[in-house]
Amino acid sequence: MSLLKEFREFAVKGNAVDMAVGIIIGASFGKIVSSLVNDIIMPPIGLLLGGVDFKDLKIVLRKAAIDSPAVTINYGQFINNLLDFLIVAFALFMVIKAMNTLRKKIA
Repeated sequence: MSLLKEFREFAVKGNAVDMAVGIIIGASFGKIVSSLVNDIIMPPIGLLLGGVDFKDLKIVLRKAAIDSPAVTINYGQFINNLLDFLIVAFALFMVIKAMNTLRKKIA
């Protein structure tokens, strides 16, 4: 069997197409969740904490010099990414929970 023929069979299988669609939708969902966290959730939390912008929270280990940039630990961005992850994980949990409930009702 030729390599091209094997690839064509692989690419048109339902599992490969479903996986590709899932990856594309997942990437788009990730952008939506990032916007939700950065543009909707974090500004009010920052306002409640005295006008803090979480993206700017960092610890400066070494200040910038003429020939090198500053070295920082960006823990505010880490908090944003952590919230992104928690929202995506919770959404996936709810989808899987709903699918399992439907499977139990069908069986």
